Amino acid sequence: QVQFVESGGGLVPAGGSLRLSCAASGFILEYYAIAWFRQAPGKDREEISCTSGRGGNTEYADSVKGRFTISRDKTTVYLQMNNLKPEDTGVYYCAADTTLVPGSCGSANFNSWGQGTQVTVSS
Repeated sequence: QVQFVESGGGLVPAGGSLRLSCAASGFILEYYAIAWFRQAPGKDREEISCTSGRGGNTEYADSVKGRFTISRDKTTVYLQMNNLKPEDTGVYYCAADTTLVPGSCGSANFNSWGQGTQVTVSS
């Protein structure tokens, strides 16, 4: 499994921006499907963005489409979050599917998870 270290969370006013990072330790990520999930207070965890392996497709939840951008290099996955809203508040997790190469968001089974980073958007 991949060991992830997440960073970049914090407190930001509505309309602001944050960039989350998810760095892998000892792994090259380019072959795997990687996703960002969010868990808001009192709600289930939801997938908000995914990038398939080997330059494959990217996907976004309707709630973040046009505001968030997922990107990656060999060892780190990023989530650029712009025009943040109070409803974006939650703990953000990155996850990888290391069972399928090249990974595909459409059939991913995420088995490696980061520890989560808190994002709080004030109104």
